[in-house]
Amino acid sequence: MADYPIISDVSNYIIKTLREKMCPEPIPSPNNIEISSPLSQDVDYIVGLYLYDIREDVEVTTPRLIQRGRAQMAKPPRPYALYYMVFINGSGQMGLKDPDIQKIIGRIAQIVNDNSSVRPDELQSWLDTQEPPIVLSQAKISLEEKVRVWQAISKPYQISLFYRAAPVYLSSGEYIETPLVTDGSFELEITGEERG
Repeated sequence: MADYPIISDVSNYIIKTLREKMCPEPIPSPNNIEISSPLSQDVDYIVGLYLYDIREDVEVTTPRLIQRGRAQMAKPPRPYALYYMVFINGSGQMGLKDPDIQKIIGRIAQIVNDNSSVRPDELQSWLDTQEPPIVLSQAKISLEEKVRVWQAISKPYQISLFYRAAPVYLSSGEYIETPLVTDGSFELEITGEERG
């Protein structure tokens, strides 16, 4: 199962995809697309990706223990849902007008729709287990909830896209050693009548 960098790996996948597909049009340079909080001041980028919430995905069931090798068991992985906001940087818009912002937002939505899933083994090449793809979909939240996300970071609401990435399985870092069988004894008992 995926190790702890998987959360960062998902964010990097989104940024990498946006950089590949948005440059040079409508964004001039890959450096103009960053993982950032809208709180970051005096930064020179146009599009920001902000991870604003991580929740355990209780709708997904997980196995009890997982066999690791011949003598180890691992606690089951926990499935999480990651919640992202993709926004236009208000402190460094480089003179963008509303039509420009709407074009950028439209292109982001198009790219995410066309690249809406990634397999965990594409993010962590060493994985030897088959895990379901991580799906990026529109977060089903109301306008009021979106406004609250902006209020939580003391910023006025601006047009932005909200996405949910799930399931993101996070493996346990603890292993349980299972005792090896070193000695065994068997007894045979024959029951029944003897035939002569």
